[in-house]
Amino acid sequence: MKWSLPILLAALAVPLHAADWDVPVRDGAISETLARAKDGDTLRLGAGTYRETVIVDRSVTLEGAGKATIDGGGRGSVITVTGDDVILRGLTVIGSGSDHEDIDSGIKLTKTADRPQVIGNVLKGNLYGVDIHGARDALVAENVIEGRTDHRMNDRGNGVYLWNAPGALVEKNDIRWGRDGIFVNSSKKNIFRDNLFRDLRFAVHYMYANNSEVTGNVSIGNDLGYAVMFSKFVRVADNVSIDDREHGVMLNYANNSEITGNVVRGAKEKCTFLYNSHKNDFSGNWFEGCGIGIHFTGSDNNRIVGNAFIGNRTQVKLVSTRWHEWSENGSGNFWSDFAAFDVDGNGIADSAYRPNDSMDHVLWTQPSAKLLLGSPAVQLVRWSQSAFPALLPGGVIDSNPLMQPVKPDAYEKVHP
Repeated sequence: MKWSLPILLAALAVPLHAADWDVPVRDGAISETLARAKDGDTLRLGAGTYRETVIVDRSVTLEGAGKATIDGGGRGSVITVTGDDVILRGLTVIGSGSDHEDIDSGIKLTKTADRPQVIGNVLKGNLYGVDIHGARDALVAENVIEGRTDHRMNDRGNGVYLWNAPGALVEKNDIRWGRDGIFVNSSKKNIFRDNLFRDLRFAVHYMYANNSEVTGNVSIGNDLGYAVMFSKFVRVADNVSIDDREHGVMLNYANNSEITGNVVRGAKEKCTFLYNSHKNDFSGNWFEGCGIGIHFTGSDNNRIVGNAFIGNRTQVKLVSTRWHEWSENGSGNFWSDFAAFDVDGNGIADSAYRPNDSMDHVLWTQPSAKLLLGSPAVQLVRWSQSAFPALLPGGVIDSNPLMQPVKPDAYEKVHP
């Protein structure tokens, strides 16, 4: 029988005599058993509470089967992983310390801990949930992470914190309370997908994180949904933001990114906000029921096509002295407040849509002018601009508005 090289290498990587250890429910028992375990061994924890902090420095599996609790007693991080290929599964982890400088966490994955797996655990009341601090190719999946509620939101830790952790995959977690659901800083090539975020400051918060993906997540009732800052080549796709208070999607100094197929509904302030962000692709999104559908400032060369702007109090806020075309190849966006005609029945309105005029510019720069909205002078200015478009000062123009909105796949999560 001939063995291929990959099969031989895989076989050599598996310990010949991996052992299972039944760890008695006793304070300090996990650490004592780890001192005797070898790479590839499995530690099976009993049903009950282990009061200790644990350092996992070798390639083992800690299996709790949903019945074992590790309580750190309020000191440091409860579990610190320093070895490669560690698996933590089915554990309840509580009782981290409260030191932000040391990033006290339920589970800390250090820079020597490549390819760790944190799967199906419950982490409650820790300052930080999972800290991926330099570990490469980490997997954090199917965990319930509930942060602390005994501090102001900005004084809490994050559900999952990534620093210099390339290749991390964070998926299918339920993250609640704490500060940010996922906060990533100075990392790259990360994937955050299919997570649920509630009762947080930001659901996902990017800082200096490039070439990454945020897809299929749901953010409900947070201060802000998805914030991409000082980053480039980030794909934000097929996410949902429901009743997030400030913004659903925000880009701040974010460039060359793709924002597509997202559904934002009910943001009190803005469905989406771009600040000094350039060369991004906004396409196929659904922005509904927000104070402002989309707000641009200091941003240029962005592609805005195929989106649906539904029932926002202000569809677009953009102060500019030149025109920005939001259609291409004969197709633009859908605007719920545009009373358009389509005589030839091709699905494209027969006239252009201009969501802002000179009175909008005045109201945005001088809010007290809202007192004059019902005056004949304001109505005369707006009628004149509609009759003579050359009077308009610049702003957004959609030359080919859609007659019907296109629903992204994520729409079904909001309107099943």
